[in-house]
Amino acid sequence: QDAQVELLTFDEDEGKRAFWHTASHVMAQAVLHLFPNVKCAIGPAIKDGFYYDFDVEKPFTPEDLEKIEAEMKKIVKQGIPLERFELPADQALELMKDDPYKVELIQEHSGKGETISFFKQGDFTDLCAGPHLASTGKIKAVRLMSIAGAYWRGSEKNKMLQRLYATSFPDKKQLDDYLFRIEEAKKRDHR
Repeated sequence: QDAQVELLTFDEDEGKRAFWHTASHVMAQAVLHLFPNVKCAIGPAIKDGFYYDFDVEKPFTPEDLEKIEAEMKKIVKQGIPLERFELPADQALELMKDDPYKVELIQEHSGKGETISFFKQGDFTDLCAGPHLASTGKIKAVRLMSIAGAYWRGSEKNKMLQRLYATSFPDKKQLDDYLFRIEEAKKRDHR
């Protein structure tokens, strides 16, 4: 009685965005498990999946992608609940003090008197407005697709980050169908 509830499925655009945004948090958590010195920038849902930008000492390799994907599957299997919480800006800055990218984003909102929202899943907490799935366990199939470079906030004056692109689905068949469509499209690309 004290909330408005809207149920979304993966068949709806908003449902896909929440699904893929949750998967981006799973990817960031997996990367931090494997590479604890990495700094996390941002990780939004995009068309057909998601990405996350990371500040790394040395670029990710294809072998790293395999390890990250395997770690993501472990996190998914654990079915970790996602919990939303808010902090005043000063406490948010203290929580994220070791991540310059999160600090910059918090500082942009701190002068406006806003509280800052976060999502926590197990040992991983990220600055985020959401929405997300209730648990990591809803993500049944994931595939890391590619690695690219991306400047922080799209400016060549800023540091070059490593961007990992990925996709995920509620079941393996949907992932397999998607990957098949991608391969078929490549075969028909006459460039």
